[in-house]
Amino acid sequence: MEALLEINLQLLFSVIGTIAFAVSGAVVAMEEEYDILGVFVLALVTAFGGGVVRNLLIGIPVTTLWEQGLYLRTAIIAAFLVFVVPLSWIRKWKMWESFFDAIGLSAFSIQGAMYAAQMNVPLSAVMVAAMLTGIGGGIIRDVLAGRKPLVLRDEIYAVWGLLSGLVIGLGIIEGPVPVLSLFFAIVALRMLSVQLQWRLPRRSLRLHDEMSAHVSSAATPLASSKPETKEAAKGE
Repeated sequence: MEALLEINLQLLFSVIGTIAFAVSGAVVAMEEEYDILGVFVLALVTAFGGGVVRNLLIGIPVTTLWEQGLYLRTAIIAAFLVFVVPLSWIRKWKMWESFFDAIGLSAFSIQGAMYAAQMNVPLSAVMVAAMLTGIGGGIIRDVLAGRKPLVLRDEIYAVWGLLSGLVIGLGIIEGPVPVLSLFFAIVALRMLSVQLQWRLPRRSLRLHDEMSAHVSSAATPLASSKPETKEAAKGE
């Protein structure tokens, strides 16, 4: 019974994550003014990119993707609906973008961690599998859209995927109710990081480069004025 519930949870998380990320990819494609083919490509890449990278990590053939007919159809239908619905609906969805993104992150991270844990891989592999399943599709989406990957520069994002992998890999939670509790906890933590703007430490070279350029530009007029002074002295 518990095994059946665990399988159903994986199915549930897979469907939720597929819909959330397919919609996200389709919206980004429309923002970049891609045609309908580009909308479907970006939707599918966002929905399945993280899972493909995870499978490569834990030694599962990439061809298993073509066995996931249910998820492929789900992603295609979600992308098609995004393409045909009124733009006013999409603008309203954009207001909830972070929330749906958090749902996709949580669902796919937990699904990836559970999948890797069943393969009896080390804890580190479970954590990385959870993170890559949760953020891999978004990274590929942003690269194809010509954007800087949002998950690596925005509020804390990938860390919550690692956290879900750590909790599941250590066997801290077992059973459907604790797993669902973890799902809601990851969603809440992601939304808190957005609202409170929690960020990981960072260092930027941009300010240093700007200061160097400013100093160089300030020194240039002084250097160019010296020859003029000498020429004026010769003329006198």
